[in-house]
Amino acid sequence: MKITKEELLNNLNGFTGTEHYYKHFTSSKYTDGVRYLAINANCYWLLDAIFSYKRKEPFQVWKLEVKDSKATLTMQEDSDQPILVRQDIDFTDFPLDNIEMWLIDGVLILPSEY
Repeated sequence: MKITKEELLNNLNGFTGTEHYYKHFTSSKYTDGVRYLAINANCYWLLDAIFSYKRKEPFQVWKLEVKDSKATLTMQEDSDQPILVRQDIDFTDFPLDNIEMWLIDGVLILPSEY
């Protein structure tokens, strides 16, 4: 059963901490909240994209901005730092206008899970 955009946002905001860590095929890990997003927004491709970069920075801010079924994925070392990665995505059905996730020492989390 597909959930609405509002339900997805409300449910994502409810994740604080994590009980489980899930292993991506790249050996990186992600949390309960990121798994929930991947399942309910049908966006395991987003995890694949983030983990494919194999950056060395211990703290990374990943942002996906969506407009008119196109998206831009960016990474910065912190919100006030320059963009180090930018990937334009020609088509997406990602249901949210934007999402931010943090990759900390190889673990991808929602900001609310920090």
